[in-house]
Amino acid sequence: MRGFPSMSMSFDNAPFSGSYRADEVQFLLKPIDIDPIDVTAKERLIQSGQRHYSELLSRESLPSVRYLSVFQQALHLGLQPMARGVLDLAAIIAARRPADITLVSLMRAGTPVGVALRHVLREVFGRTVVHYSLSIIRDRGIDRTALRFILDAAGQDPAGLVFVDGWTGKGVIAHELRNSLTAFERDQGIHLDPTLYTLTDLAGVGCAPTDDDYLIPSSILNATVSGLVSRSILNEQIGRQDFHGCVNYQSDPAFAAADCSVWFIDTVLAAVRAQLAAGYTPNAQPVDPTRARARSTALLAAIRARFGIHNAHFIKPGIGEATRVLLRRVPERVIIRDPAAAEVAHLLELAHEKAVLCQVDPTAPYQAISLIKGVLDA
Repeated sequence: MRGFPSMSMSFDNAPFSGSYRADEVQFLLKPIDIDPIDVTAKERLIQSGQRHYSELLSRESLPSVRYLSVFQQALHLGLQPMARGVLDLAAIIAARRPADITLVSLMRAGTPVGVALRHVLREVFGRTVVHYSLSIIRDRGIDRTALRFILDAAGQDPAGLVFVDGWTGKGVIAHELRNSLTAFERDQGIHLDPTLYTLTDLAGVGCAPTDDDYLIPSSILNATVSGLVSRSILNEQIGRQDFHGCVNYQSDPAFAAADCSVWFIDTVLAAVRAQLAAGYTPNAQPVDPTRARARSTALLAAIRARFGIHNAHFIKPGIGEATRVLLRRVPERVIIRDPAAAEVAHLLELAHEKAVLCQVDPTAPYQAISLIKGVLDA
């Protein structure tokens, strides 16, 4: 069953490419205006249960000059591992999808990865690929209107869909994806492969070339490396047939001037081509998730017991998740395995800028773990 009942979608929320090139991605999001809220006030509303995190958005700050210099260091460190990861993940996907491929990246972290994968699958593996980026929200699921657009309005074959993200932390989004697609199949009669493909799978819940906690450079910036869109929003402004919402920063001159989305993709692709020229052979064998799953389970249990944390959502393991806490939540502390490691320099800079406690734990199984502050007790 491919088709759907007749739809009347509200296409003032038509697909758009953000600051990427027009053929690199189609964001299935509805640009909206939203009054930004202070980070601490947002945290109180979320933790008290008065509002869901997806209903609120804090003002996004542009990175400081000092932080941008740290980003350049991060790029120097993480570029080659990321380039190999993109090549390997493309090889894995190509081996599992014999026909045309529809990349569906989970925005925002998945979007730069999806853009890079589209280029590599086309250029290196000779595949026909289209790329959409849509929203998935913890506890609220995937954007069904966007899925319906891909399958019905855009006419993509369900068998070709591949869901892509940057990394897994605790595995929450991978589980949300699986649950959402199970419900979608039950309601619509269409099966979609729920496997989440990522550059690294720290939680052991998806399919990835590795489970190493390495520095993915795009993880340490926000909109300026993700097509100048905000994270997704699902509030009263979003109708039943609308795409999930976002703020589009393209019209903001300061954000437009700071945007490095296309430059970052071109930099990754240059590294990909250099590795191929040097003789690198992409590996189509994904990592066995068993070790990562056991490691993740043990870490979460240990952190909860050590710090008396009752809500697992307050624990954010791995460099990518730890960074996002410092960028847009209220952190209680960040735990660093080795503060001398160049891969965590950006975390130390963010912690310094925001006066967040840094704690060293050389036994930590990840390079970094951030803990969100319980603001209701503050």
